[in-house]
Amino acid sequence: MNRHLAIAAFFACAFAALLATGRIEPRPAYAATDEQKKLAWSAIEAIAALSDNIYYFAELGMQEHESAKLLTETLQSIGFRARTGDAGFPTNVWAEWGSGSPRIAIVTEVDALPEGSQTPGSIERKPLIAGAPGHMEGHNTHAGVTVGAAYALKQVMERYKLPGTIAISYGPAEEQLVSRPFLVRAGLFKDIDAALLIHIGSTFGTGIGLMNYGAISAEFTFRGKTAHAAQNPWDGRDAVDAVVLMDAGVNALREHLRPTARAHRTITHGGIQPNIIADLGKIWWYVRDDTGPKTIENFNKVVKVAEGAAIMTSTTLSHEVVASAWPQLSNRAIAEVIQKNIDSVGTPVWSSEENDFARRFQKSVGVPEVGLATRAIPLGGRPQSFASNDNGDVTWVVPSSTFQFPASVPGISYHNWVAAVTPTLSISHKGQVAGAKVLAATVLDLLTDPELLKRAKAQFAQDTKETKYFPMLPANVKPPLDMNREMMEKYRPEMKKSYLNTKPAFR
Repeated sequence: MNRHLAIAAFFACAFAALLATGRIEPRPAYAATDEQKKLAWSAIEAIAALSDNIYYFAELGMQEHESAKLLTETLQSIGFRARTGDAGFPTNVWAEWGSGSPRIAIVTEVDALPEGSQTPGSIERKPLIAGAPGHMEGHNTHAGVTVGAAYALKQVMERYKLPGTIAISYGPAEEQLVSRPFLVRAGLFKDIDAALLIHIGSTFGTGIGLMNYGAISAEFTFRGKTAHAAQNPWDGRDAVDAVVLMDAGVNALREHLRPTARAHRTITHGGIQPNIIADLGKIWWYVRDDTGPKTIENFNKVVKVAEGAAIMTSTTLSHEVVASAWPQLSNRAIAEVIQKNIDSVGTPVWSSEENDFARRFQKSVGVPEVGLATRAIPLGGRPQSFASNDNGDVTWVVPSSTFQFPASVPGISYHNWVAAVTPTLSISHKGQVAGAKVLAATVLDLLTDPELLKRAKAQFAQDTKETKYFPMLPANVKPPLDMNREMMEKYRPEMKKSYLNTKPAFR
């Protein structure tokens, strides 16, 4: 099947769904017209029910139990073989449909963030539950985009008897950069021919080369000796002094790191009370840079600073790498096809009400009142981001490319409660539909165009010629199963009262 027939097949799948409604009469199969394409795309619009349910689950990394259950049940309902538990992660979801080659993977996540609870649509701060987690990066939308595309792709592959396998990976705890290095280590991507990574954004865009930063997350623990801070402080060895000295030392180190370097921390244990010399101190660091080798080089320097702090305070030091991530490597050959599909689908048509809301929202946070995006980012127009995503490891073992879909308001920053205002609004739903269209069309290109896969693999070989992948995750590290458990157990009973309790129906 040539590329044109493959794309026609994509539209035909949703066209068949419309036939079932009796609204149009069946016709012989042929290349889809523009009118048919517009009708066809409406078949994906049921995806909002799935993503909206996950918004109200608002589950933190490693605790995505409700989300994993709903995703598994929904994917099984449309015929996918879906399971949880790979690589020791109870909430890791892996789903497949089809058989044989080529094997194309879709890679994403659905976790939320601490203290992000917010009433959808309220520009004023109005938590659903004070202090509770919330989707203030919009990862709930990823579920709608991926399952919507998967539903369409399965129909196409069945109807046109296309060979190949679609795999979908929902990795836990992306916000803590946890799972994908474990999944790569467990071999889940060893037989994958190409991968597509998706993420919510405020406009359509893909890119080429390094798309974000590498990162290592590690907790440093200092142990000393307790004593009365007034009576006999000379008998104590202050572990919190070591934490403070490490913090100061890393700040001094910054002058001697490349301008691309980043390091940020939070003190997770800073003593009990002022008149007790602390025998325990903990500080959690993220260390980043624009390549994997630079990231590990920076991290090793930070470890040396920690060792110096321990020597100065006569404390003992241990450190544990919690997570790591390589920067995403976006393959030019795949990105070019994504861009063609973005240009074909186009940015959603926004209503005047949606644009008015966006401008009021932008005004409220002090950013330019430009409204919603009307154009996609040109290929090559996306600069390398300073943020990180643990799916970067996948891109160094499989030819991959990433794209963002337009489901949020320009200028509204993530990891902030304001980003939790829109993920269930019509702005988000329209962006999800557009993203599902691009995702489905690009997977079809990869399934049906052997020359595209050849170009992608040749580009991958070139891109990784000088820099070879190595695991930044130590071999003895195990999944942090208790991460965020206490916080979710605290808030989940009250959060359940807001659950939608609806079942997404893909017919």
